[in-house]
Amino acid sequence: MEATKVYVIDTVVTKPGRAREFVDAYLRDYAPGARERGMSLERIVVSPPVWFPDESNTIIASWVLDGAQGWWAMTWQGRSDESVRRWWDWAQELIVERTRSTGALPTDVEELGNV
Repeated sequence: MEATKVYVIDTVVTKPGRAREFVDAYLRDYAPGARERGMSLERIVVSPPVWFPDESNTIIASWVLDGAQGWWAMTWQGRSDESVRRWWDWAQELIVERTRSTGALPTDVEELGNV
């Protein structure tokens, strides 16, 4: 049986014309540390699929973690890692708003809830 997965979704609305810059910085500066915290980047989606020079884009980054233990390990490591806070503080110059959500496949919810 395949291990349960927890998905972490970063949704970022960029300032007009700053989407490509945000994605480049996210991959270059944020992603390596996220991988060290056990996160595996599944995909980044740019919506709409155009690098607007004068409008906002929505960037959706989907990460995968190994079950509840992976999620807790990532959460505790990230909370104590000042470089994570500094990166998001720096990125504010590129961002209108951002959210982070977590979830799982419906077939994994019951197992995750019993951990």
